[in-house]
This record gives sequence, structure tokens and C-alpha cells, in this order.
Amino acid sequence: MSRLDPIVAFLPCRKGSERVPKKNIRPFAGVKNGLIEIKLMQLLACPEIDEVILSTNDQEILKFAEKFSGDRLRVHRRAEELSSSLTSTDELVAHARSIIVNGHILWTHVTSPFVTSDHYSQIIATYLDGLDKGYDSLMTTTLLHAFLWTAEGPINYDRAVEKWPRTQTLPALHEVNSAAFLAPCEIYDIHRDRIGNSPILYTLDKLQSIDIDWEADFHFAEQLLLHDMVKL
Repeated sequence: MSRLDPIVAFLPCRKGSERVPKKNIRPFAGVKNGLIEIKLMQLLACPEIDEVILSTNDQEILKFAEKFSGDRLRVHRRAEELSSSLTSTDELVAHARSIIVNGHILWTHVTSPFVTSDHYSQIIATYLDGLDKGYDSLMTTTLLHAFLWTAEGPINYDRAVEKWPRTQTLPALHEVNSAAFLAPCEIYDIHRDRIGNSPILYTLDKLQSIDIDWEADFHFAEQLLLHDMVKL
């Protein structure tokens, strides 16, 4: 696939969040339509993105999306059987591929409000450069420098060597933060996945990495924005 093929942003946004009611469209830090408004503005402000596909079954979001004029946003009314809390990511991967004919799929979420248009531009540039170097995809991560254990003991250091090493010397682990996945359509066909066998691990800082998954996350992220600790 050519790097000149279109970059298509896929934005899944179902109705009915159980942990954070109406989290996708409720007011957020003074933004009337909240996270969906922020994310659509960010994606449409990124010049490298050729098309944005919003896949949703939420009537409020469908109505709000009508306000965005232009031909770069395509709204897809998602079937209810693909819109429940039981819908698997594997099913959504197949869904994304079924509505994106060709190009490179940038899968992202409204729950990462601090990944801005500039960040998307940088992610896309890194991805395209990586394709020339043998990588086949990209996903965003957060670096973990921490003492990590299972019930059997530590997994990223050896207490027989040093019981409490300095955290700076611990091997960094990558936590997938789901802010962005980027891959050619071919990867979806071959692997039935958002990434291939050789993804770039693109590290975001802790603030950019914030994923709004719980009510506390929502309020914490609001306070960061209201106190000018992050920018949209």
C-alpha cells in the first residue's frame, strides 16, 4: 500500500456508557457537547487526515454531527447489534474494515481529549516514516517506570539482585493507552487486528495519555483543562 493512500480516521462512539453516563456528549470543561465536539474538531483540524468516519448509534451524537459541514466527515449509523457493551473489539475491527474501502486506518477515541491535531500530525508522520523502515503499524503507549508485580512476585526486576532498584534503572514497559492505532487496511485483512506484527510503539506523555474510562477520570481531566494544565 502506498503512503500516498488516504489517511482515514475511524471514531467509534457508541451510546450507553455504563461507568460514565453520557460521557461522549455531556458538557466537559465548558464545551457544550463535550468529548465528541472536542475530538471532531481535533481530527478535522489535522491536515494529514483525509476523511473522518464517525460510527455511532447515539441519536444525540448523530444530530450533533449534522452541524459539521464539509465532505471530510462521514457519519455512519451503526447497527444496534454492534453497539452493546458486549460487542468485542474484534467485531469492531471487522466493522471498521467493512466501511473503509482503502487507505490507512487511524483508529482513535473521544476519550483521549488531550491528543490534539498537532499530535495526530506527529503520529502520522512517524507512522509513514516507519513504513519505510520496516514497521507495519503504530500504536500509542505510556511508558511505565514502576515496580510491577503479579501474585508470584516482581515481573520487571530481580529481587535476588537488588530488592528495591532505582525506578530510573527499571526496564521501561509500554502500557497501551488506546489513544491511536494506525495501520494500512491490508493489516485488517491479514491479521483481523488494528496492528500488525511490527508496530511502532509511539510514547505519549502522562497528560496526553489520559483515557476517560471512569467518572473520576472525567472530573480529573476537566480540572486539568480548567486550570490550563493542558491545551486542546
